[in-house]
Amino acid sequence: MNLNIFYGILIPFIGTSIGAACVFFMKNTLSDKIQRALTGFAAGVMVAASVWSLIIPAIEQSASMGKLSFLPAAIGFWIGILFLLLLDHIIPHLHQNSNQAEGPKSKLQRTTMMVLAVTLHNIPEGMAVGVVYAGYLSDSTTITAAGALALSLGIAIQNFPEGAIISMPLRAEGMKKSKAFVGGVLSGIVEPVGGILTILAAHYILPALPYLLSFAAGAMLYVVVEELIPEMSQGRHSDVGTLCFAVGFSLMMILDVSLG
Repeated sequence: MNLNIFYGILIPFIGTSIGAACVFFMKNTLSDKIQRALTGFAAGVMVAASVWSLIIPAIEQSASMGKLSFLPAAIGFWIGILFLLLLDHIIPHLHQNSNQAEGPKSKLQRTTMMVLAVTLHNIPEGMAVGVVYAGYLSDSTTITAAGALALSLGIAIQNFPEGAIISMPLRAEGMKKSKAFVGGVLSGIVEPVGGILTILAAHYILPALPYLLSFAAGAMLYVVVEELIPEMSQGRHSDVGTLCFAVGFSLMMILDVSLG
């Protein structure tokens, strides 16, 4: 595997790890206002990445289908939505600021289920980076090295607050700082693993690239609508989350268009 591609796949994981390290330097908890701001920012980045880095390239890859060029993107998008819906129902997890666990009944510790909740977020992000780099390796004219790097950087930027959002509450639950940091890091490990596996399978997945690009987009947007937007909108300071959503969206759009 090309070292530059390997580093590109690691960038989002590094973002999560740096965010998780905030537990060593900050108070036990993040204020509601900051949590909503960070969640809104992450949601904005994910929505922009889904559109510019995944759905538009998926449609462009199917240009030979003419007026039906939207079809692979639409099919892949819905498979991604349904895949995350399935994971949501079969994996026990607990979201930030919630006392009600989701998924099947489980005897897992509260802290473990909080890590699983963020891990669910990260599965589609890891796939997205892997699929985009697989597209770049295929010499696709619609996916450039700079465009793939833009997606990695964008996801790393939004992973920074996600790392903090998981490690700080783990610390607040009574966990040692070192263990809370490890919990935050582990929540992001699925991203490089998923990315590398996707790259290794690139030869087999290239014919389905438009479907896979939009699959990752659908999975990411499921996370945004199902979890991130409700978290940033409940209670006071919802306007802060909305403004930070716009900042995240704008930043990712600028990265993708200027680098891509």
